[in-house]
Amino acid sequence: MSEIAALQKHACPACGAEAHWNAGRQALVCPYCGNVSPAELAADGTTIKEHDLALALRNIPQEKRGWDAERVSVQCQSCKAISLFDPKRVAQRCEFCGSPSIVPYTATRSPIHPESVLPFKLSESQVREQVRGWYRSRWFAPNKLKTAALTDTVHGLYVPYWTFDAQVHAQWTAEAGYYYYETVRRGGKTERVQKVRWEPAAGSLDHFFDDELVPATKGVDAKLLNKVGSFPTDSLVPYDTGYVSGWVVEQYQIDLVAAAEHARQVMEGKTRAMCSQQVPGDTQRNLQVDADYSAQTFKHILVPIWLLAYNYGKQTYQVIINGVTGQIAGRYPYSWVKIALAVFAVLIALMIFSYFDK
Repeated sequence: MSEIAALQKHACPACGAEAHWNAGRQALVCPYCGNVSPAELAADGTTIKEHDLALALRNIPQEKRGWDAERVSVQCQSCKAISLFDPKRVAQRCEFCGSPSIVPYTATRSPIHPESVLPFKLSESQVREQVRGWYRSRWFAPNKLKTAALTDTVHGLYVPYWTFDAQVHAQWTAEAGYYYYETVRRGGKTERVQKVRWEPAAGSLDHFFDDELVPATKGVDAKLLNKVGSFPTDSLVPYDTGYVSGWVVEQYQIDLVAAAEHARQVMEGKTRAMCSQQVPGDTQRNLQVDADYSAQTFKHILVPIWLLAYNYGKQTYQVIINGVTGQIAGRYPYSWVKIALAVFAVLIALMIFSYFDK
């Protein structure tokens, strides 16, 4: 395995220390003297490239691997997430679940480096306020949780995604059903009965799938990621180490092959749904779709999230915030006392309504 070289440092022009990317100021800020450096990243005219999927699945060149900067890797023995951070930082707990069981991680092969990155837009102060508001709106959460708000452990990190493009041409056939009605007599009564007239139907579909997102993280709950909405890939910028300077980055654990298979399943489902919408009539059956995919490309990208992992009782909970849009989703413990009181109140209300209804 080739070593990941430290190709670029972002030194503070005032004191020489390493500057970190600040989401609130959208600039590199020195954590020691506070000097703000204007962001002039990827100024060499670098563009975001789409890579041929079929070619990549056969062979990824070594120059497309690594991180272009020195990084230390550790793996959590609890949730199995692999975190990468600046070598000067000492990791004590997992960034994703809070477990202290972390060990150094050495990959058998250098990872494919990111093609592009979506920089943070929300500052830490904005996120903390959102988390407090989110806690206050959880009616069935224990009061202790709402009071604590646990915002001290919120931190930002970049999680890996794959994006896939493909052009699909599909031919479909189906039986289209058209409703009609007949009047019949049953038991001396006249009834209007719905029936279906079936006719053969066929058609074609041409569609371009652009940036179908597939998360490559194991450290963040996939269901929570879906709830915080999509990440605006039209705001991606070419990968530059300056954007991730000072931030923890998760290494992808869903590899390109598995991600490509998942993306194809998603595309096939969407293609079938679009063909189904083309079938005329009131109902349908026996839909058959023959799809051909071409111009298949991919990118490896990093997207920003703010993550809060906390323990309550014997369980670990996560709250995540989309680092661009601010959409929030999370899990939290329930107060069974509050739930029991709510059920009791509903039963009382139903009894009162039933009494006055009589």
